Amino acid sequence: MSSTKFNSKSPTVKRILREASELSLSPSPDYHASPASDSNLFEWHFTLRGPPSSPFASGIYHGRIVLPPTYPLRPPSFRFLTPSGRFETNREICLSISGHHEETWQPAWGIRTALVALRAFMETDAKGQLGGLDTSEAERRRCAEGSGSWKCATCGKSNAEILQECAEAAREKEGENGEGSSRPDEVVPKELSIGFEGDIQRDNGEGKAESESPTKEQETSGTAPATTTQTDVYPPARPAQSVPQPTGAVPPDSSTTSRAEPARDLRLRNPTASTGTTTNTTPQIRLQQVPTPRDEVTVWIDRAIAGVLVCLAFMVTKVLLAV
Repeated sequence: MSSTKFNSKSPTVKRILREASELSLSPSPDYHASPASDSNLFEWHFTLRGPPSSPFASGIYHGRIVLPPTYPLRPPSFRFLTPSGRFETNREICLSISGHHEETWQPAWGIRTALVALRAFMETDAKGQLGGLDTSEAERRRCAEGSGSWKCATCGKSNAEILQECAEAAREKEGENGEGSSRPDEVVPKELSIGFEGDIQRDNGEGKAESESPTKEQETSGTAPATTTQTDVYPPARPAQSVPQPTGAVPPDSSTTSRAEPARDLRLRNPTASTGTTTNTTPQIRLQQVPTPRDEVTVWIDRAIAGVLVCLAFMVTKVLLAV
């Protein structure tokens, strides 16, 4: 395989070449994967046999793998090209080992591990999974029966021919190694098994969360007014204090002021005693302001005039005596 168009020193390219060599030297009769062409190491094609004891047992399925530029730090993406009744055709599917769930991917896993997990994942229910299909067993068996003759235009071989070559290569490899017994069953890593359950629970949890969120919003909106009603308590209003208005330019009598001040002081010292509003207290204050009698004003004017006349008479007398 030529890799002249790629940087051979790149860790990603080294990893891809190592995995391609490992899959070629240790073939499996149940699956096959290799780069689609020598010019693009990041696009692979895979062929796998359906999981046993399932409606897919007699099926052979073909698909495409796209590796990210930062592989294996980021997971690859998968899509099936052969109709299976489990996944949509030529659409990227959501798996714990795919780019849709990078948080569950581990760089130690490779394409072989992903293919083993993909076979196991075919037996699970779609349950709204992205790229998944919920079809009957009869439909899946019908797709499985005609999947062997499906031919990939890029690979130029049918699915049955590709797996037949893999099975022959696996038997030859076992003969070279002197292994009379069959290959041990490949088991899905425990982390991926947990990831399968997590995908299903996460999909179900998102649906439940969406259905429960309106209920929570309604409960919150229902209790909010009651809380607002309880907290909207205003402090008691301060007693109204009105300023006495002057009745004229002449100051009031000292006796009148002395009678009005004790009453006002009493009201200021005991504000709770007045329960009326501003309109009720204002008349009371006005009643306490006794108007000055007009006779007293006249007396004060007369006295002032008399005083002025006395002063003038005194000054005139003084001037006359001086002359």
